[in-house]
Amino acid sequence: MIPTFEESRRTPLNPLGGPPLELDSDFGALEGDAYDLVERRYGDRGLAMTKERYSSRDVDGDIVCTARNGEQIVGTLSVRFDGVGGLHADALFEAELAEWRSAGVKLCEFGSLAVDRHSHNAKRVLAQVFHLGYLHAHRRARCERLVIEVNPRHVAFYRRYLGLLPYTTARHNPRVNAPAVLMSIDFATVREQIALWGGRPELLTQARCLYPLAWDEATEAAMLAKLP
Repeated sequence: MIPTFEESRRTPLNPLGGPPLELDSDFGALEGDAYDLVERRYGDRGLAMTKERYSSRDVDGDIVCTARNGEQIVGTLSVRFDGVGGLHADALFEAELAEWRSAGVKLCEFGSLAVDRHSHNAKRVLAQVFHLGYLHAHRRARCERLVIEVNPRHVAFYRRYLGLLPYTTARHNPRVNAPAVLMSIDFATVREQIALWGGRPELLTQARCLYPLAWDEATEAAMLAKLP
């Protein structure tokens, strides 16, 4: 039985200075500099990394989002849709995902999330690649719930800064040879937090989350119009 959590309290992206970020996204596989960044950051945490291939545009329409500072990729995020190939999380958490699916919930999975530790403002990079993934998953594809697999050491971070909640205890994930916890959030809650805090970086301390670093309404609309 999936536990019930309070997700709808209105209690989470414009920059805090630094060089401008160039945000991009496209259909296909994680490769090139984006893959190198993920491999490097996973290695920093002692996690195994195998080259993951994502479905083509013609199958599930999976997306790779990147943040670039000049010539350097400083952030990545993959968006995997729940189609013919299922989700990576099915390998460990199929029963939990099946309950949402049986209730008619349209799922989406974020993965390969990595931010260059030397970037000018890592929180801004994370917030904006997350926002870009949200635009693809919820605003464009109408997915209703986000799921991610998280190392137990990072559960508190994702809960505090993005509002995701843990739905399982840790299980061994052979893909990275480390434990993983299933975390999730309703995209309606993410939309509320962006509407409440987005584009108000001066409220970052008050909000105690990353959503003030999200784009404001006008910037979000412009980004949405540019999606492939």
